[in-house]
Amino acid sequence: MEVLVTGGCGFIGAHIVRELSAAGFLVVVLDDLSSGHIESLGSSCDFSLYQADLRDAIEVESCFRQHMFQCVVHTGGLSLHGESVDDPESYYGANVIGSLNLLALCKQYEVPHFLFSSTCAIYGHPQQVPIREDHPLLPTNSYGRTKLAIEHALASYREAHGLNYLALRYFNTAGAHPGGDLGEDHEPETHLFPNAFRVALGQREQLTIHGRDFPTPDGTCIRDYVHVQDLARAHLLALRHLLNGGPSGSLNLGSGRGHSVLDVVRACEKACGKSIRIQEGPRRPGEVPVLVADIARIREWLHWTPERSDLDTIAADAWRYFARHPRGYKS
Repeated sequence: MEVLVTGGCGFIGAHIVRELSAAGFLVVVLDDLSSGHIESLGSSCDFSLYQADLRDAIEVESCFRQHMFQCVVHTGGLSLHGESVDDPESYYGANVIGSLNLLALCKQYEVPHFLFSSTCAIYGHPQQVPIREDHPLLPTNSYGRTKLAIEHALASYREAHGLNYLALRYFNTAGAHPGGDLGEDHEPETHLFPNAFRVALGQREQLTIHGRDFPTPDGTCIRDYVHVQDLARAHLLALRHLLNGGPSGSLNLGSGRGHSVLDVVRACEKACGKSIRIQEGPRRPGEVPVLVADIARIREWLHWTPERSDLDTIAADAWRYFARHPRGYKS
């Protein structure tokens, strides 16, 4: 059975490609390689690769013409919150136009199933924690707004054309493949675990903590970190859910537990055996104190539970990758 994974050379996409391939699916990867890395796919899984920009419908259609996809797993797009505020044009182009091109091709080529990488950013400032899927959807930046727009489009395609879909609302994805050969390699790097380990590796002098005055036990932000391997496994279960006739809808994808920035720093220090120097910085605009997922629905629908999403395991797996690849895949 053929499955298309967009953004399959990225951090999350490559883990999903490996998970689906190991489960016996024939995986086709579509990526423009603007931020992804061919090296992330390695030699441990079978796949075909098409280099194309989702905004170019003609290029993307050439991939659909040559395959009979049963599902599209759409992880491609732009995902930096701050950048989306300054550059909404790029985000609406990549995340909305690109996604609508995919949906149109799914209709044209009769692809019955669609998995979408959504985000907890669609909730905006939480009114209650943990956050359930029926929380008001009030995104505060273009990243969240573009993801919400596609969730609405998926519901419309379901009503009009019978497309079966799940939108998985990611919280904070972290970690690396336990084998140590697949992990994060972003430029610029904005994620907490990689930046902490860059200090440990001597690539940065210190880690800036943005805000120590939040109403949390240690004054730093609390976030819900889900191991990328748990996330990839959730996509495999989501695909099986759709193939087995399960309902369409949106699901939170997190660990259901919150950890502070300082908790993460301590876990990283434990993993690498080194002290990580920190400095205090100002709060980022719009930063909220606590974001934690209610994961009751994904447990019920997919029979999924996080297995590697404790902080110590996330940090240990991430450090194993960075110790082998201190400057990314090129090292």
